[in-house]
Amino acid sequence: MKRHHIVLLAVTAMMFTAVGRLYAAARPWDNGRLRVSADGRFLMFDNGRPFFWLGDTGWLMPERLNRDEAEYYLSRCEAAGYNVVQVQVINGIPAFNVYGQMSMPAGFDFSAVDRKGVYGYWDHMDYIIDRAAAHGIYVGMVCIWGGMVKAGQMNEAQARSYGMFLANRYKNRKNIVWIMGGDIQGDIRTGVWDALATTIKSIDTGHLMTFHPRGRTTSARWFNDRAWLDFNMFQSGHRRYGQRMGNKYYPIPDGTEEDSWMYVDSAWSYKPVKPVIDGEPSYEDIPQGLHDAGEPRWTAADVRRYAYWSVFAGSCGHTYGNNSIMQFAKPGVNGAYFADGNVKPWYKAMDDPGFNQMKYIKRLMLALPYFDRIPDQSVISGNGIRYERLIATRGKDYLLVYNHTGRDMTVDLRKISGKRKNVWWMNPANGALTYLGEHVSGMAVFRPHTDATGIADGVLIAIDSSKSYLGVTASEIPDSDAVAAERDRTE
Repeated sequence: MKRHHIVLLAVTAMMFTAVGRLYAAARPWDNGRLRVSADGRFLMFDNGRPFFWLGDTGWLMPERLNRDEAEYYLSRCEAAGYNVVQVQVINGIPAFNVYGQMSMPAGFDFSAVDRKGVYGYWDHMDYIIDRAAAHGIYVGMVCIWGGMVKAGQMNEAQARSYGMFLANRYKNRKNIVWIMGGDIQGDIRTGVWDALATTIKSIDTGHLMTFHPRGRTTSARWFNDRAWLDFNMFQSGHRRYGQRMGNKYYPIPDGTEEDSWMYVDSAWSYKPVKPVIDGEPSYEDIPQGLHDAGEPRWTAADVRRYAYWSVFAGSCGHTYGNNSIMQFAKPGVNGAYFADGNVKPWYKAMDDPGFNQMKYIKRLMLALPYFDRIPDQSVISGNGIRYERLIATRGKDYLLVYNHTGRDMTVDLRKISGKRKNVWWMNPANGALTYLGEHVSGMAVFRPHTDATGIADGVLIAIDSSKSYLGVTASEIPDSDAVAAERDRTE
């Protein structure tokens, strides 16, 4: 079948418009509370609609942004398609915000944190949560960063006091997800995490909870059997292939440091099965390996790869991160991991390509039947390793293959229903679709399309030709001769 190099922008627009209509509730929680699907693999709402977690790491927002800045940040997140922002509720004991207010003026006694006439630390946290709600965004509340617990700054009794305060204050907010941990192994002061988590859950049964672990580990390793853990989170981390940590906390094979998909596989080896998500992959524009500012920087192509590798392996969503945004660096505010003091302000980093490209994976996932999707590497023949690895996911009548390097690929179209399949190539940098024609079911070789953007990576999409999941029916797909004529006329 001859390939046709025409970008079906109208089809792309129809696909995304259809997704918007399908999930057009005024705010996500208008669909009911978030919960785990019956098969333990996905997040969904009470009314049965799927929830695809698309998060940003806004770790230091409560401490570093004022009201106007927080509003601007959240409005940009909404426009870019994010529906979760992960924050450090406190990053110190006590923590101080931009207004000079401390989080814990009386230690772990929270009885007098609200003072008349004072816009306190928790008033500002309230404001952030409420403004996030106005933008349809959940706040992933990392209650306390792990380093403080590791240093012994919060014991089990104090954790219960803090958990009681947090749960009572925020149990009626609809846009909360609780996150234990904070870049820490779960076997360090485990009793503190259990005390904090069980206290919150004893008061607030209406919100989901997870644990954010140290890089290259998964929460399932320590907490999968806990009743308080609703879904698993892993941190695939910031190191490139060959950059090792070299200690007992990173028991992964050599040369797999970037293989984010393997954490999804490992999480599902634990029982019961729980949804899983990468809560911290490599950040856009951060040095590879973090600690040497002279190292190469992770790019938009890298953050796309982390997203598609993880989601196609079976994750229930994905969290993006940006070096400048996660710490809200700006003139006068120290930023880590920058060379020679060359700090990019966070508000300029929101124009970085990767930040604005994550929405396309969410839109693609929600444009297709959601709950029958499974990872299936048998779709691919002759796979590669590292960057050459293809990764596939499919439903009953569609399949998707992410290709990072744009190499030729052999795909088994018999893995889904239908004697004939319509096939597209999606550019993950702008969501544009190129129609590759109708193919008879069987083994087929595809050479990905590279358009004027020069983007090498992308997604092969094959759909039973009797279906119209991308917002267009088979009869509306341009005729082969007409496509060729139009291409010849415009080239």
